[in-house]
Amino acid sequence: METEATLIALAALAQSTRLDVFRLLVKHEPGGMPAGDVAKALAVPANTMSAHLAVLTRAGLVAAERRGRSIVYRADLVRFRAVMLFLLKDCCGGRTEVCAPLIADLAPCCPATEPADG
Repeated sequence: METEATLIALAALAQSTRLDVFRLLVKHEPGGMPAGDVAKALAVPANTMSAHLAVLTRAGLVAAERRGRSIVYRADLVRFRAVMLFLLKDCCGGRTEVCAPLIADLAPCCPATEPADG
């Protein structure tokens, strides 16, 4: 990921409603949410929500898919991962103890699943 693409993504998230939208869409992965449901959930007028979704889409953080009469939005977790990795790639400067606390804080959000006994 390049610096400019990262800056665009971070700028898109640097607004409270757009950050709320992205977080809501992450919670609704992998199915996504229709634009109208996103607007209702966040109590934002539809035309305003449309503008916020457009910014997030241009930044590559969300993707839209037409399903019948609805446009369903999904968080692009691959793109989000690329942004986060860009920020963290050189954070430790070769000293793993610097990033170890950050990695430890991130691990509880996504616990490994136990393999099913067969």
